[in-house]
Amino acid sequence: MLDSKVPVGPLAEKWSKHKFNLKLVNPANKRKYTIIVVGTGLAGSSAAASLAELGYNVKAFCYQDSPRRAHSIAAQGGINAAKNYQNDGDSVFRLFYDTIKGGDYRSREANVHRLAEVSVNIIDQCVAQGVPFAREYGGLLDNRSFGGAQVSRTFYARGQTGQQLLLGAYSALNRQINKGTVKMYNRHEMLDLVTIDGHARGIITRNMVTGAIESHEGHAVLLCTGGYGNVFFLSTNAMGCNVTASWRAHKRGALFANPCYTQIHPTCIPVTGDHQSKLTLMSESLRNDGRVWVPKTVELAQRLRKGELKIADIKEEDRDYYLERKYPSFGNLVPRDVASRNAKEVVDEGRGVGASGVAVFLDFEDAIKRLGEDAVRAKYGNLFDMYYQITDENPYKQPMRIYPAVHYTMGGVWVDYNLMTSVPGLYALGECNFSDHGANRLGASALMQGLADGYFVIPYTVGDYLAGLGFAPVDKNHPNFESTRKAVEERVHKLLSLKGNKTVDDIHKKLGHIMWEYCGMARNEAGLTKAKGLIQELRKEFWNDVTVLGENEEMNQSLEKAGRVADFLELGELMVDDALNRRESCGGHFREESQTDEGEAKRDDENFSYVSAWEYKGDNQPEVLHKEVLEFENVKLTQRSYK
Repeated sequence: MLDSKVPVGPLAEKWSKHKFNLKLVNPANKRKYTIIVVGTGLAGSSAAASLAELGYNVKAFCYQDSPRRAHSIAAQGGINAAKNYQNDGDSVFRLFYDTIKGGDYRSREANVHRLAEVSVNIIDQCVAQGVPFAREYGGLLDNRSFGGAQVSRTFYARGQTGQQLLLGAYSALNRQINKGTVKMYNRHEMLDLVTIDGHARGIITRNMVTGAIESHEGHAVLLCTGGYGNVFFLSTNAMGCNVTASWRAHKRGALFANPCYTQIHPTCIPVTGDHQSKLTLMSESLRNDGRVWVPKTVELAQRLRKGELKIADIKEEDRDYYLERKYPSFGNLVPRDVASRNAKEVVDEGRGVGASGVAVFLDFEDAIKRLGEDAVRAKYGNLFDMYYQITDENPYKQPMRIYPAVHYTMGGVWVDYNLMTSVPGLYALGECNFSDHGANRLGASALMQGLADGYFVIPYTVGDYLAGLGFAPVDKNHPNFESTRKAVEERVHKLLSLKGNKTVDDIHKKLGHIMWEYCGMARNEAGLTKAKGLIQELRKEFWNDVTVLGENEEMNQSLEKAGRVADFLELGELMVDDALNRRESCGGHFREESQTDEGEAKRDDENFSYVSAWEYKGDNQPEVLHKEVLEFENVKLTQRSYK
């Protein structure tokens, strides 16, 4: 069994007592340590800026041309914090409870409570940085509601909260770059982890402009590289988002936890054809004022799709506001996994809308009548404009069409309470780790976790590790640096030698179809078993019949994609294995064999109340499952209900 290193004592006191008991590094000694930060989204930028401010030497790496292009900018709706500004009953414990329940009781209590505790500090930090949160008429910060909660605790900046928060962290990072405490490496992709005596001591990168394979040493390595949703090919993630840094760390000994936990976001612009390379998210905040519905009968839906009826022709009594009907307490603000499964259900019944029939309506007619178009435009204007630009449909005049799509991954690198992986000196922050969201992420909590880890957790916990190291610089001439660099070069050359008939995108699309079909919103044993075989065949096809163009000594996106898809193929098989092992339904992992009479997810707490952490044992070898037992001392395990 895995040791999470959760401190003893009452839940509300664990973090404060733990901080006091952690070892400290003298301010003068911090200058003797170098910390590598891989990824410069919210978690990476906030961590790099905070650690540099403390006095550490920081090397920060991103594959984009600027940290401003990190995918954190795409988060739209908001960030949670238990400030209780609305005086509507919120508290740190209620945020903790909503997050535990929203994750279907498959997350670690201590981590989630710490997240709720520091959420209040995040808002203060960001306001001080100048983040332009929405404000009420009197000047106070405004809040709105999000799925899975009955209070208003979500702070927002119109529909571009992630971008504004990243600009705040980016400004703090730039200040440290200017001071010389952070050395920034843009357009560098991490391709391997260097370990010495079992400890993380550096990384191997490829300069994406020149192709140079470089070694970088450090006393600790922080992975802040986001999630792996692009294993599905079509997702709301930016096309460059990948699993490579996490996966290479996994192959060097870092356990990979709960890989099958994938969040399907309910409000995305539907797929329109095979030409698409990504999907576009419509913020969950729209469900505050938008009402989700489909026609009540298959016949009406068919006539609507054929153009025999207009949307306005469908009378109110012929519309099924199915979330409001089934979940009267939460209505359209049920958690994402519940909303997504219900959308799939009505579409499978034949009541879907749009030309494809694979969509439902998100209707703002009532909100515009109640609030006025100007008020709706002030709250959601940029989201409505984005929808119009993509679909050529005016959401002020007709309902949006939405359908679930892959969005966020709750699984990731396993970490203990200090955010350290199973490799000493290697940490994972933000979406890159598994720790806070269980089997389902509530909306507006990804930004919260990324900034909590970077600003308020890692600055304390990394010092505890470094304090026991001594001050000797890392030996960059150690043989492990050379051997790891050579292994990377050999892999690059192997990829460039592939001169088959298929493009990398051909293989990636096939993988995405397999994952969506058999390991998507609903899974069953037969489908997962079939998917495992199909992925194994696809891996052979990749290495035997794909073509990789160009050379290494240049900017080569074909090579970059090939390396990432090779890792996705291996990850996809592990996701299927994890889903096969977990014979229960929980959150975003819905096993058709395990559901209630009403079609809701049915957990098996007696047999599966644990974190699945997988250990890599070699290419084409089955991975070994380790378990971290989840103990719940402060919440009662109950069947989730949002009715």
